[in-house]
Amino acid sequence: MSATRQPLTVLLAAPRGFCAGVDRAIQIVEGALDKFGAPVYVRHEIVHNRHVVERLEGMGAIFVEELDQCPDDRPVVFSAHGVPKSVPAEAARRDMIYVDATCPLVSKVHVEAQRHFNNGHDILLIGHVGHPEVIGTMGQLPDGAITLVETVEDVDRLEPRDPAKLAFVTQTTLSVDDTSAIVDRLQARFPAIAAPHKEDICYATTNRQSAVKEMADRCDKVFVIGAPNSSNSVRLVEVAERAGVKSAELVASANDVDWDTLGEIRTVGITAGASAPEELVQGLITAFRERFDVSLEELVVTRENVEFKLPRVLAQEADNA
Repeated sequence: MSATRQPLTVLLAAPRGFCAGVDRAIQIVEGALDKFGAPVYVRHEIVHNRHVVERLEGMGAIFVEELDQCPDDRPVVFSAHGVPKSVPAEAARRDMIYVDATCPLVSKVHVEAQRHFNNGHDILLIGHVGHPEVIGTMGQLPDGAITLVETVEDVDRLEPRDPAKLAFVTQTTLSVDDTSAIVDRLQARFPAIAAPHKEDICYATTNRQSAVKEMADRCDKVFVIGAPNSSNSVRLVEVAERAGVKSAELVASANDVDWDTLGEIRTVGITAGASAPEELVQGLITAFRERFDVSLEELVVTRENVEFKLPRVLAQEADNA
């Protein structure tokens, strides 16, 4: 006779997983493969998730880091994180077919930065050094036009040319709380600093962090499905820990869970970063059901209904299909 399985409450965060920008970017690669045939080159991972990348590779996408790894005669897609202006300029010089999958909310930050620059402002970008989105945003303007700010301490070290001609923008996938502290310090030091018309941190990042905060103090452990190079996924782990959960862990899938170390847990929270597909979430729930007597509860903080249009070249193809 089999032993009785330990009861376990699984709290499932909502919203979680794919956001509209990620969904659009993946559709762009799939649409480019349909329209142009394989191979289609993609500069940088289209989104930060190996599961997604490997599925698209199986369909004929080839992922590269730089444009000089792409042949002139095949289409190239630019990733959801955005690219410096020099990249499409070089593609146009080489007479390449290219499709820009930059998330529209990232493009909004690019437009803001350009507007501030045109108005004669020095621009501060709140973000993480080396992240593709930061590289893309800084590459919208001439060298030196944008200064990266990562911490409150960075704000204290700033010595702008003219404190009255400053503006800031932010990476879209940051921790809301961390960014608030930096913005507060900026506005305290430079009261005239121009802020974004609308919050730069995207709705999906904010909603997923809110859902994790809501569940954290009810959980013995929170699992965030995502990739270590996914900024919004890493931030979800940090948000869970700050919100009071005993332990939060980033995993790529159920295969990464060390089941032997879970111990006498009673409640587990599950969420997924904005580039993690729902099938990985369901796979983790299935893995828990195989080991525990699971009671599943979805914790909904809001419903998302955002959709972004495809680029014209692919939208026309979809309309004609």
